[in-house]
Amino acid sequence: MSGKKYVYLFADGCAEGQGAWRDLLGGKGAGLAEMTNLGIRVPPGFTISTEACLAYYAAGNRYPDGLQDQILTTLHKVEASAGSVFGDREQPLLLSVRSGAPISMPGMMDTVLNIGLNDQTVEGLIKTSNDPRFAYDAYRRFVTMFGNVVMGVPHEAFEALLEEAKRQERVQNDSDLSAEALRTLVEPMKTMVQERTGRAFPNRPRDQLRMSIEAVFASWYNDRAVVYRRLNNIPETLGTGVNVQTMVFGNRGADSGTGVAFTRDPSTGEKYLFGEYLANAQGEDVVAGIRDPQPLGSLQQLMPEVYAQLAQVGETLEQHFRDVQDIEFTIQNGRLYLLQTRSGKRTAPAAVRIAVDMVHEGLLDEREAVMRVAPEQIDQLLHPMIDPMAEKTVLASGLPASPGAASGRVVFTAEEAVRRQEGGERVLLVRNETSPEDIRGMHAAQGILTARGGMTSHAAVVARGMGRSCVVGCRELAINESSGYCHIGQAEVRAGDFLTIDGASGQVIRGQAPLVEADLGGDFAELMAWADKYRRLGVRCNADTPEDAEIARRFGAEGVGLCRTEHMFFAEDRIMAVRQMIVADEPEPRQEALAQILPMQKSDFKGMFRIMDGLPVTVRLLDPPLHEFLPHALEEIGELAAYMRR
Repeated sequence: MSGKKYVYLFADGCAEGQGAWRDLLGGKGAGLAEMTNLGIRVPPGFTISTEACLAYYAAGNRYPDGLQDQILTTLHKVEASAGSVFGDREQPLLLSVRSGAPISMPGMMDTVLNIGLNDQTVEGLIKTSNDPRFAYDAYRRFVTMFGNVVMGVPHEAFEALLEEAKRQERVQNDSDLSAEALRTLVEPMKTMVQERTGRAFPNRPRDQLRMSIEAVFASWYNDRAVVYRRLNNIPETLGTGVNVQTMVFGNRGADSGTGVAFTRDPSTGEKYLFGEYLANAQGEDVVAGIRDPQPLGSLQQLMPEVYAQLAQVGETLEQHFRDVQDIEFTIQNGRLYLLQTRSGKRTAPAAVRIAVDMVHEGLLDEREAVMRVAPEQIDQLLHPMIDPMAEKTVLASGLPASPGAASGRVVFTAEEAVRRQEGGERVLLVRNETSPEDIRGMHAAQGILTARGGMTSHAAVVARGMGRSCVVGCRELAINESSGYCHIGQAEVRAGDFLTIDGASGQVIRGQAPLVEADLGGDFAELMAWADKYRRLGVRCNADTPEDAEIARRFGAEGVGLCRTEHMFFAEDRIMAVRQMIVADEPEPRQEALAQILPMQKSDFKGMFRIMDGLPVTVRLLDPPLHEFLPHALEEIGELAAYMRR
């Protein structure tokens, strides 16, 4: 190899100690490198750097010079570690290709699994596994994922063929299909790809690998990734790494499976191994919400030794990174493999609790704890929750994926959520499950409710990151999108009806439930005391009424940084007097209006000064042209005219 280095074995990199590694390898690649160097069992592989991604685009969507040779040379080293050969007909090595940006973007970019399968290598997989059903299941999964991600055939088209195969075999679940049914399914899937794209499904493993890598590069600029970066202020100049890794299989039988684990509960911050597990499945089944996973405790019952290993790995990683870790794992024939570790996304209440607990545990100091909680997370804690004393009609319950209460008008599509939100309405997005394409609608909605999926599904992870209330896996929710209604338990709810969800309890409530302010004591108060201890800036509020000032003072404001005088007069019982003052063309009606305004303003200022109790209050006086007070609608203009004639 010569020229610029673009490809790094996992053993070559390091996530900690050198911040440049994360920028170079992406978060996933850096995490895999760090786990490899810690001696944790990671399937062999390599990372193509973010610099290669940027060079790919600079070259007009072509591999930069030297990249292909570096990939093949490094692949030979992976083959030696794995003891099998990519494309070999007797003992084939299969690969996964995953994205990994320097800043986590869960679900926004693409993944391809089981690369290297064709009609010849699948026979080798049957020989090495002695399991034809497993081999053909991996083959149909590969054709489905590659056909969708790389060749652009809608996933629903493959699902339709799969559903027909289940109908013919008279089975309910994918896992019940026989080896023969799966074998028979592969060829129609490949034929459909050619009919829809005009291109034959590639059989050469090297072609499959190259096309998959290029698809992951391309996904850096797909619509959902672009939207996610804009919403989260992530620069597009970072690029994505591409992780090429030996496949391990969670769908090898009852002693195999896949799951996601957090070292602490990402909703509450409680310290225990939190997560979900699917037996005899691959990882995409969990994160895509295709199947409902089991709590991680089920793994403890099924394979206690593996669970103990996972708990130990989680503790090692949390101590090493000094932060909550989000771990993806696969178990193949009773053997645990780690596929990813990254800092776990968490709700605002969890962020506060975790930061405070880690100080008490000696993992962080007080300054670090304050910096671990983002300003927008503090903002989330100031949002209302359902009044515990209020009467409410609970229609059903799901999994409490992201706490906080949300009420809004029901919409069934992301597009409708955006349209209504832009029209000033509060909406609740109700879906069977969300996908990355729903990112705009999720951002527009007050909350998200899904019929399927678990606590680590797309809806749950993205909602927690956005600070949206979310309830997932509501089994009593049945949506009829085309007819514009859904059933929740025994109740019919139509598009446009109000619904409330409680992301702390998982309850789905009819109508608009009354909300109350959150409790800001306990861990929150302790964290804020540390912030006060180390901060150098004063904190003042914008407050235009005594009510605003009282709320701000309760939250610890040290004065009013700006009182906008004009905002005192927008209330319905005041606006007419201000309008009269502006439009009056004689001194007498103007003086009459001022006489009404004076006691209002005097009362407001007295109230604010009393509440602030000697703290500074900065007032901005009225200034011309005063146009913001004037009516624009014909009806309001008529009302003003009538008021002036009274």
